[in-house]
Amino acid sequence: MSIATDARFWDRSSRRYAMGAIADQAGYERTLDRTRTLVGPGDKVLELGCGTGTTALRLAGEVEDYLATDISAGMIAIANEKHAAAPVRGLVFRTATAEALTADAAQFNAVLGFNYLHLVRDLPGTLRSIHTLLAAEGLFISKTPCVGDMNPLIGFALLPAMRAIGKAPYAGVFRKADLSRHISAAGFVILATESHATKGNDSRPYIVARKR
Repeated sequence: MSIATDARFWDRSSRRYAMGAIADQAGYERTLDRTRTLVGPGDKVLELGCGTGTTALRLAGEVEDYLATDISAGMIAIANEKHAAAPVRGLVFRTATAEALTADAAQFNAVLGFNYLHLVRDLPGTLRSIHTLLAAEGLFISKTPCVGDMNPLIGFALLPAMRAIGKAPYAGVFRKADLSRHISAAGFVILATESHATKGNDSRPYIVARKR
């Protein structure tokens, strides 16, 4: 299993993923509204793991430049289709990883990663790359499922079984406390940890962190 394997999984799933409904629309809107308070005109923003571009298309009009990336060319193709139908100034979609973008060191005022960090294979390394990409005192804003805080059967039985038969991509199993430690160790100061869910138990903390 590798990043290339994960990319192929998301390529195969991209059209089905694009048709799926957001499970907690009100919670999603809360996340968008909160993020708008943290970025604004003049900012250069990078989104990692943008999927089919739904969030990018909602937020890009608020900032100067918005680069939205994903490891899946299939996801980016759909995002570009959406963008062609409803263009947003300053928005660009690209197939890329955080590690591949580090040549653009200190270029971004904010990096966003929604439903993303649990899918990366080297969490400490990815966080270090994000730190490199941010300008001085730039913000890393994430909202990440912490599988370790969910039913143990999900992280230790269901996900491995589904991966074994090609029905799921890689997913890291960590708790909210573990994630916070990793973010801090990568050179960030955590400014806020919030819950935006409007129904059910929320195991996806919204974390705002500033580059030290």
